[in-house]
Amino acid sequence: MQECGGVAALVGLLAPGGTGAVHAQAAGALAKLCRNNVSSRDTVRECGGVAALVGLLAPGGTDAVHAQAAWALAHLSHHNAVNKDCVRDCRGVAVLVGLLAPGRPAAVLVHAAMALLKVCRKNTRNQDSVRECGVAAALVALLVPGSSAAVLENAVLTLVYLCSKDTCSQDSFRECGGVAALIRLLAPGETEALHALAAHALANLCLNNAKNRDCVRECGGAAALVALLAPDGTDAVREHAAGAVVNLCTNNTRNQDSVQDCDGVPALVGLLALACPAVVHMRAANALTLIARTARAAGRR
Repeated sequence: MQECGGVAALVGLLAPGGTGAVHAQAAGALAKLCRNNVSSRDTVRECGGVAALVGLLAPGGTDAVHAQAAWALAHLSHHNAVNKDCVRDCRGVAVLVGLLAPGRPAAVLVHAAMALLKVCRKNTRNQDSVRECGVAAALVALLVPGSSAAVLENAVLTLVYLCSKDTCSQDSFRECGGVAALIRLLAPGETEALHALAAHALANLCLNNAKNRDCVRECGGAAALVALLAPDGTDAVREHAAGAVVNLCTNNTRNQDSVQDCDGVPALVGLLALACPAVVHMRAANALTLIARTARAAGRR
């Protein structure tokens, strides 16, 4: 298709003046073309496709156009550093954040969140840009009852990545009420996939961040995380819940006490007896070590 000029033809169909139906179909075709084709991602950019797709995200377009254009940008940015920079240079970051508005169709929200995740992966400048564009408040606003499972899972997945080892993003999400919103997603009734993602996000929020550790405790996070350590959960849920307990308890005696008060020690010991992946055993053992070390120190005083 590339050799026959098909990419350039598809990009040409994205030009202003076309109908919404044509724009959506062309953007969708580019997304499918770039999904598993590394060279096509470069060709689309070289034909002006990144700028054209960002242009389709402007207010006034249809939901179908916005969803397909965001989907295409997600695939264009996958493992392509030049395209990620191009999206930012075309002011696409701010427009993608703007799509994350409550009330938009699930397809728009899911594809916009995924595009932001792909654009920011291993790109510090884009991570800074999305934070400055208010992505924290936008994502937290989606973590409410009534949002579809797909919207919740993609919003939390994006949050997981943005909060990994980035103190500024961790603080932004806390200040926007993100900690309490994530803890609500740990409640019974949500999907196990969402439980695992929310626990993973809390683990990342607490990594090297003392204020977030305190906030998780104050919002009842210790009890919610301990509840996920039950033997009837999935390995992914137990892995990320145990990891969150480790980060929650690191350098924080009040959180260690809180985990003990929630019967976290028996739950963690129980994980060591289960036939589950080594990473679950390792994280459970690390959490128990943190709690035991503080208990011994308190006994000596």
